[in-house]
Amino acid sequence: MTAGQSGERSYEQRCAQAVNALHSISYFTPDLGVELERFGVTDPLSVYMACRSAPLGAVDAPVVTAVFHGFAPAFVAERVPAVWESVTPKQAILARQKAIGTALERLLGSEVVRSEQMAEAAKLATAAAWGASFPGRPLYAANAALEQPDEPHIALWHAATMLREHRGDGHAVVLSSLELIGVEALVLDCASELGMPKEVVMPQRGWSEQDWSAAQERLVGRGLIDGAGTLTARGVALREEMERETCRLDRAPYTALSDADVEKLALYVRELVGTAAGSGAFMPQLREFFAPAAEAWNRL
Repeated sequence: MTAGQSGERSYEQRCAQAVNALHSISYFTPDLGVELERFGVTDPLSVYMACRSAPLGAVDAPVVTAVFHGFAPAFVAERVPAVWESVTPKQAILARQKAIGTALERLLGSEVVRSEQMAEAAKLATAAAWGASFPGRPLYAANAALEQPDEPHIALWHAATMLREHRGDGHAVVLSSLELIGVEALVLDCASELGMPKEVVMPQRGWSEQDWSAAQERLVGRGLIDGAGTLTARGVALREEMERETCRLDRAPYTALSDADVEKLALYVRELVGTAAGSGAFMPQLREFFAPAAEAWNRL
């Protein structure tokens, strides 16, 4: 399956964006924080870093910085490896599974999480998630090494997590090939029409105004943004190349499914995410990306 004409995204790409949104629900609901609070981890970013990096084991800050890519090194070092003194990776993994199970049942309803459609979606997503190879994919491989959850809605989330990390690992490779370090990639993304506002992104990734301004200056020097912080034609072209290459490197999982099954999975997961968004799963700035409206669907 290939992308459609006139810039229309293929169902592969839409499916990738939908499963990414499903995966991200765990970070935008209170359940994960509640589970980690039992271990004394209360800082939201420490919760995020512990639960996302837990499949790798009790790794140090440079490893987390490398695989997450977009976070400021000092920001990561403030939290890792100190967080492992409070919670072990195994405890964090079990906590995130329990949290997402609780969150999805609350947001979607018991009838949905126990439905035949949910079970079918979990099977399709799992088949896709195992359709790729491990080399060069540290977070994908680490999640693949975990035990498969039994409950379909948690299994669907686990498969979505594998798929999200597969795409993320590939995206980091693309950014490196384009000689974009973490903060530069974020500045470039925020300068685009589809990017999140700087005011949301910068503090959540730990970059200072000085870091951000220096990155802007470097991108201006490369002719990628102008003095007003807007993408130049060259910047638009580079961002399109970035997206195109990320999608190319992310094709493998979806070749494990037929075109019809990719479309079915994309539509169903998008519907789940829309329901979750309608139930308040995401911060207001993200709901426009994940809401069930037609405009949002075109952006998925």
